[in-house]
Amino acid sequence: MWPGNAWRAALFWVPRGRRAQSALAQLRGILEGELEGICGAGTWKSERVITSRQGPHIRVDGVSGGPGTVIFPGLPLPHLSCCIHLLSFTSGILNFCANNYLGLSSHPEVIQAGLQALEEFGAGLSSVRFICGTQSIHKNLEAKIARFHQREDAILYPSCYDANAGLFESRALVQPGTETRGPQREAQNTLPLYPEERPGWQYSFLICWSPGQGRSPGWLNDGSTLTASLQALLTPEDAVLSDELNHASIIDGIRLCKAHKYRYRHLDMADLEAKLQEAQKHRLRLVATDGAFSMDGDIAPLQEICCLASRYGALVFMDECHATGFLGPTGRGTDELLGVMDQVTIINSTLGKALGGASGGYTTGPGPLVSLLRQRARPYLFSNSLPPAVVGCASKALDLLMGSNTIVQSMAAKTQRCDSQQGRLGGGETWFRSKMEAAGFTISGASHPICPVMLGDARLASRMADDMLKRGIFVIGFSYPVVPKGKARIRVQISAVHSEEDIDRCVEAFVEVGRLHGALP
Repeated sequence: MWPGNAWRAALFWVPRGRRAQSALAQLRGILEGELEGICGAGTWKSERVITSRQGPHIRVDGVSGGPGTVIFPGLPLPHLSCCIHLLSFTSGILNFCANNYLGLSSHPEVIQAGLQALEEFGAGLSSVRFICGTQSIHKNLEAKIARFHQREDAILYPSCYDANAGLFESRALVQPGTETRGPQREAQNTLPLYPEERPGWQYSFLICWSPGQGRSPGWLNDGSTLTASLQALLTPEDAVLSDELNHASIIDGIRLCKAHKYRYRHLDMADLEAKLQEAQKHRLRLVATDGAFSMDGDIAPLQEICCLASRYGALVFMDECHATGFLGPTGRGTDELLGVMDQVTIINSTLGKALGGASGGYTTGPGPLVSLLRQRARPYLFSNSLPPAVVGCASKALDLLMGSNTIVQSMAAKTQRCDSQQGRLGGGETWFRSKMEAAGFTISGASHPICPVMLGDARLASRMADDMLKRGIFVIGFSYPVVPKGKARIRVQISAVHSEEDIDRCVEAFVEVGRLHGALP
């Protein structure tokens, strides 16, 4: 007999190191197999290294290109509120895949505001917001965001991905016995990333009060009643209805919530209405949609969505990451563009695209909702505060937008201007679409700076993007899991600081590369 635990020591002591090595070898084998599968499917995502500031003309490590420009203080340009001039340099690569819609990522006033905030408030807070991570600039930016969107309050997050997670996973107190459990409950809480992953499943995002509970849809405009309802947002008694092509961060956020989930077909208002009718049995219903869909370049029919929401007593949530700052007459976004600013209850958006391009996201909407998120949103409670430099840059970007419509109008000119004498659309998104479609390409979406060149095959999209770079055009192929399988594309994004010559050069390269790879006859 082995005395005491000696037999255990004899059993485990000698082979422990070998077992650890064996486990690591097993892990390596699994990981290498996964990586080989990604490469074999043509969906490998490499990271190109930029060695300059973000802008329409950039420098890329190891790649030479044609002439480019760098912006410095000096000569005035019509689309910027400050004076700049252009300095030519060689090895310029045309960048057509940044979310830098207004060209503010390297705007001199935005950069200076970041430097000033860095100097005055330091590099960071080393804290979450509720401990010692809230500075005056954070509160000022939140107030400015709320004014910009004409909402009651706003809350900052490290990213809009976190804002979407924070909104949907935040749990209100539920009375004992109201939460169902078991396999059926768990199945309802699983939302597929793309529709084909769960054929026949139904999902949607829409919150409203059931007419059977004695209140008309008009109560939703009553701030006092809204306060009470939002304090119990998205419990197991509620329902959320989502467009099937919503951003992955919305889908992931909904996966975390306890509400019943419905999914309606992309932009299909008849299907949304059917799901709303089905969801009348739930206490609250929330319709969730992107304002502008980032991979397809199309815009949600907000007027119809808000009409259905009113008819069935629902609230509307909208992700505005690819609309804030440049859609609508003053850049307020999709709800301003379509005239429904007073009908969209909750907006999530980003500081990392048109508003300076650094980082950060936010939720803006009713004051009680924002107050509840400060108490319960885990990405807010457990993430460090936004760095002061990021806050300073975003705040200045909003100042530029709220101080003048010049920059927004420049973006509108890029997407709407038509030169009748030349018989062509004037150098923006519509001009790009027109020439690309005339060449034989299929371009998804409409009336948005996002212009996806639909190719279908992931390897084709990747190889064409590589050959575009050789011709001085920086674009990226998008494939699964960023977009559904079989719908690979190269997403082109037009910026206010792209010239007509830039766009012409991009189209010419696409035509040449498309013919080289058999995408065009």
